[in-house]
Amino acid sequence: MGLVSAKEMMEKARDGKYAVGQFNINNLEWTKAILQTAQEQSSPVILGVSEGAGKYMTGFRTVAAMVAAMIDEMKITVPVALHLDHGTYDGCYKCIKAGFSSIMFDGSHLPIDENIAKTTELVHVCSKLGLSLEAEVGAIGGEEDGVIARGECADPEECKKIADLGVTMLAAGIGNIHGVYPPDWEGLSFETLEAVKAKVGDMPLVLHGGTGIPTDQVQKAISMGVAKVNVNTECQITFSAATRKYIEEGKDRVGKGFDPRKLLAPGFQAIKDTVKEKMEIFGSVGKA
Repeated sequence: MGLVSAKEMMEKARDGKYAVGQFNINNLEWTKAILQTAQEQSSPVILGVSEGAGKYMTGFRTVAAMVAAMIDEMKITVPVALHLDHGTYDGCYKCIKAGFSSIMFDGSHLPIDENIAKTTELVHVCSKLGLSLEAEVGAIGGEEDGVIARGECADPEECKKIADLGVTMLAAGIGNIHGVYPPDWEGLSFETLEAVKAKVGDMPLVLHGGTGIPTDQVQKAISMGVAKVNVNTECQITFSAATRKYIEEGKDRVGKGFDPRKLLAPGFQAIKDTVKEKMEIFGSVGKA
């Protein structure tokens, strides 16, 4: 199975009261680990790519080609969407041209009228090409790819304006943040989530910043209409910790040099373990 739009998986998740995990990829090892785990767990999956990660991997065409080839070589049969995460207007068009099957236009920092205008344009483009489109209202807090936002609760009326444009899914800020949550974090605003849901109806909602949110809060959000949960920071933490431990224990020396395949193996397994745990929490296991 090749890349697919996230539309069908979002609708199934919404109706089935579970969420599909979006796990960001940064290199070949992360991509392989996530795809392998999704296949083993019979779970649909979304591979997220930030613009920074795309640049690191030499460009969006390289990423799309790598993912497509890995799906074929690994004989992946579960639904897989390749998704631009927090895309700029220009970044969206680059990913569309590169062969991504899903994009996110993050116009949350723009005046609502400009956000609506650009999102409307992208709705028409994505609809014509059969791609899924995620939009955002209310900046998600924390830092990702050098972009820092305080985190805020979205205006339900603005959410309705964006949802009515025909986007596939909507990321609404409900107090969630990217990165590590501070000790004094107040938790998700379920009052905001309820108000947003009342305005947008059946629109599948997206929860960014899935690392560090207590499991009970994540599952409550899913029960209230969240159909996609993004995870990146936790994968970064577990991958780095496993790799660092391997080096500190001196296990990476092979003969006269170093074998990168052995060096990255513990991190590879750590990603698999993290993804498996999240899929179980999100309820997507066996939903492919």
